[in-house]
Amino acid sequence: MVLATLLLIGATATLLAELRAKQRLGPPAVKTSPLPGTQRLAVELPEQVLDFKSQAVEPEKIELETLPPDTSFGHRLYSAPDGFGVSLGVVLMGADRTSLHKPEFCLQGQGWKLDASSCTEDQVHMERPWPYDLPVSRIIATKEGTVRGQPQTMRAVYVYWFVAERKYTARHWQRMWWMAEDLIRTGVLDRWAYVSCLAVCAPGQEDAAFERVKKFIAAAVPEFQLTPGPGSTMATASGSANSTTSEAQ
Repeated sequence: MVLATLLLIGATATLLAELRAKQRLGPPAVKTSPLPGTQRLAVELPEQVLDFKSQAVEPEKIELETLPPDTSFGHRLYSAPDGFGVSLGVVLMGADRTSLHKPEFCLQGQGWKLDASSCTEDQVHMERPWPYDLPVSRIIATKEGTVRGQPQTMRAVYVYWFVAERKYTARHWQRMWWMAEDLIRTGVLDRWAYVSCLAVCAPGQEDAAFERVKKFIAAAVPEFQLTPGPGSTMATASGSANSTTSEAQ
């Protein structure tokens, strides 16, 4: 038993070493530009979406210090004329897959308390570059804060998905499965991007806020996301995968 265990450990180590030696990093599925003097890229997000104007947000110090040095970011805060705001963020992994983590950690790290069983799946209908349905996950969360010195309960509508070259899904586990499968089968490490939208609203306004976020996503995504394209694959509601082409969509 000891000998068999040692042989299995050795074989696994050899396989992992061979995979790492042959590993190639896939291209990003979001628009980027180089950042001179660094391993990172700048994810290019649109300055204006619909009637939303925006301002760029620099990565937090903790993000730069704790995530791998080839992790790339894009983050802008968008404001509509009536004051409704959307925070659009993209985290793009590099050769180190630990750049991305479960989306729930992001909200909890910002002090939001997740509603029980609040994570649901939905779709956002897109018309550009051709009609298709983008799968997204939605989380509802709560935080106690103050406005003008008065205590106030705030609700968050958090919408996210993952996208790589010719693949997109709303499921963290699906992204992990595809990444491992492609690495073993082709030697390509998919360069996944984690895209998220956060809108804050008053209690009872969650559904209305979500509808506005969906309209925002439908207008913003074609400006920076390169997938889907011909031969793209997405996870279906049943958990299987469907291949699509631009002509079919």
